[in-house]
Amino acid sequence: MIYKILNRGAIFSAQLLGILGVILLVLVGCVPTEDSQKLLRVALSGSPDTLDPHTTSATLTFQVIRSVYDTLVEPDGEGNIMAGLAERWEIAGEGLEWRFYLRPGVRFHNGELLTAQDIKASLERIREVNSPRAAEFSAISRIEIADEHLVILHLSAPYAPLLASLGSGWAAILPHSLIAAGHDFSLQPVGSGPFSFQKWVKDGKIVLVKNEHYWKPEMPLLEMVAFHILTENAIRAQALLNNEIDVLDVIEPTDIARFEESPEVKIERQLSSLAMVIPINTSQPPLNDLRVRQVLSLAIDRQRVLDEAYGGGVPINTFMDYGDPYYPAVATSYSYDPQRAAALIRRHNLQLDKELELTVPQNFEPHIRAAEIYQQMWRTIGIEVALNLVDWPTWIGEVYSNANYELSVIGHTGRLDPHARFLEYGYTNWNNAELTQLVLEAQQTATLERRKELYSRALAIMAEELPFIFVGTNWRYVVTRNNVQGLIVDQKLDTFDFRGTYKAPLQ
Repeated sequence: MIYKILNRGAIFSAQLLGILGVILLVLVGCVPTEDSQKLLRVALSGSPDTLDPHTTSATLTFQVIRSVYDTLVEPDGEGNIMAGLAERWEIAGEGLEWRFYLRPGVRFHNGELLTAQDIKASLERIREVNSPRAAEFSAISRIEIADEHLVILHLSAPYAPLLASLGSGWAAILPHSLIAAGHDFSLQPVGSGPFSFQKWVKDGKIVLVKNEHYWKPEMPLLEMVAFHILTENAIRAQALLNNEIDVLDVIEPTDIARFEESPEVKIERQLSSLAMVIPINTSQPPLNDLRVRQVLSLAIDRQRVLDEAYGGGVPINTFMDYGDPYYPAVATSYSYDPQRAAALIRRHNLQLDKELELTVPQNFEPHIRAAEIYQQMWRTIGIEVALNLVDWPTWIGEVYSNANYELSVIGHTGRLDPHARFLEYGYTNWNNAELTQLVLEAQQTATLERRKELYSRALAIMAEELPFIFVGTNWRYVVTRNNVQGLIVDQKLDTFDFRGTYKAPLQ
């Protein structure tokens, strides 16, 4: 393999395995004094870039702060929008006035009562801090505090996806007093969620403790959740088998068989809501040539990548996860056909002798394995690609935020509304006027069937233009110790809901 930066963490050796027990003792062995049945130990495959919900789009962050913050509305396990901090809501004025009635008696972790002022301050902060998700709230022209428990959102135009955005983690509600004081939520999150923040040992662990005053009085059932940052897959897997970890956030396909063989491990499989893609910086030559993007796509055997890197899944040919009800039947497809790729190169005399760079987040070993497979497949048609392994904060900053890359590897998480997908391709530097108009009309359309028609056409354009190479939706494996009960993984957001989770006594 050709690497620009050596990923020492991905190369396992006898020496690493020999010191495995020592590493586990250091990273996992410091068990709190609480009853172990009341402590849930979760392995995270990387460090969150921040604990501030308004300044990030990283799934690793939301895996943690999903338990710290609440939102006005929230998804159930299947992605349906339910009441949250708002016990009910109304839409009036031809879709331009959204009225949210807040639950009385909700308290933040600092003891302050939740009021409409907190909703207003939090939603305004999303724009003030230039959140990566700020565009989802741009239709809100004014926020009115009608009384202590009624907040009214006035929209400049109808915006059908708003409810889904308000139910996502990046719409978390923070105390307005701390916002005004310039509190550092990136290191000290304060919400009203089922668990409150206790400590964060960078690259070590994050500890949350039970919120005794949570607005659902019967929840949470656990006293503490400890997230252990374990970037090496071998360490994560062994920690679970050794009963030093209760839940894994990511597993390697090669570990599935050994987990299934263990009577102490429970493994559940379901189709994820991820769209695995190869982002392309379409402003960079030769990638600005659609024919080159077609060649790169035709060289990829998607099913092989899914099976060998991600534990299986279903190939896709546009920017939507396969199980989403909006996933369209797209006619245009540049699926695996290396002979056609080679013919395109010859027919158009494409000059592809320049070595390309594929930037990969190194804390996700499935992405590294996929990148190695892409590298091999492209080599078979005469295209050389070097792998550039970077840590997660660097990927977020340089690739997603600054578009400083050529090719990359990532999985886009599911969204509660399809509109959000069309806010996530900016880092490809690709634009299409027709798609922009289709998305604009769809966001102002309340009729489900008409929205499907509009989004289907928009997704067809993406399938034709290839700002990404669309790879597939992988299987999601939820792996826990067999005494972990009541764990919910949000089907669309791929984050844990620990409110009803408990650990049954060991037999």
